[in-house]
Amino acid sequence: MKTRYVFASLTRISDLATNEFQVRKLPRGQWRHADYVAATVTGEASSLYRIELANGRLVEVTEGTQVIGALGRRAATLEATGSWEGIGEDGLFNELTGAGLFGKLVSIAPSMPRLMALKYSGHILRGNQQLNMSDFVIPVADKPLVTPTILLIGTSMSAGKTTTGKIIIHELKRADLKVVGAKFTGAGRYRDVLSYGDAGADIILDFVDAGLPSTVVPECEFDQAMRYMVSRVAAAEADVLVAEAGASPLEPYNGAAAVRALEKNVCCTVLCASDPYAVFGVQQAFGFEPDLVTGPTANTEAGINLVEKLTGLKAINLMRRESLPDLRSLLAAKLPRYS
Repeated sequence: MKTRYVFASLTRISDLATNEFQVRKLPRGQWRHADYVAATVTGEASSLYRIELANGRLVEVTEGTQVIGALGRRAATLEATGSWEGIGEDGLFNELTGAGLFGKLVSIAPSMPRLMALKYSGHILRGNQQLNMSDFVIPVADKPLVTPTILLIGTSMSAGKTTTGKIIIHELKRADLKVVGAKFTGAGRYRDVLSYGDAGADIILDFVDAGLPSTVVPECEFDQAMRYMVSRVAAAEADVLVAEAGASPLEPYNGAAAVRALEKNVCCTVLCASDPYAVFGVQQAFGFEPDLVTGPTANTEAGINLVEKLTGLKAINLMRRESLPDLRSLLAAKLPRYS
């Protein structure tokens, strides 16, 4: 009987769901970052025993299900950390994100449900070649970026970057602009960049398209992936790029490297912040003066007022319709083609 596999969304750049492959156990010393592997779901299910599919839909899985994902790393400040390098000879590890990011859990927030437990079934091979995410990256010619860029930076994860990006993209599409929505750093999940498409972005992409399960990689490796993503954006010849740098520049996701690669084209910077003191911290650490502050720090008038008192910066709550005129005025000032 043929084994049925659940293909996590990190496989979305591959042809694994449509073409034949083999599953074979390899010695631990032959494992590589971003290798595609199969694993068996083990343990008692929690609310995180769910897999994000290539179309972004979440499906529940139970003990014994065979899942295909990729080896990688996660370093989430508010949720969980782990790495594929920590997997031992017993082949026991965890799903670090619902996208099929596989690694050994190192630490987890007390508020988090139990992560999915997995046992190594084998690497994905064709012939004698173990398949890696990098094997499925679509070639693109190097091309410099000239697209005006709205840069979204956060003070941490869950600071409102994706929500802000969706609102901005919606406003840009009202002006009939061609928009690219891109998430350049973070840990693999498809839902964020898909939501940019739902908001109207003509083209969406992220680091998974560049062959990375997350951007917790050496900076030289990230720089190569960033050049690829920039070339993909440049080839689209869009009117504007809405660029999300996941997490914050100080975290190990290479946010600072992403900002450096984009900064010559940045026409507007939005800081999404968890609280007013985080805004102050980023301002002091980087000498950073964003054009706008938003996110949870602007949920109430008290937060908005404290941001201004601590930093002198303007904060608005983009979830309120009354704030849209301020956003539209900013976009009109920063983007000549916006009207």
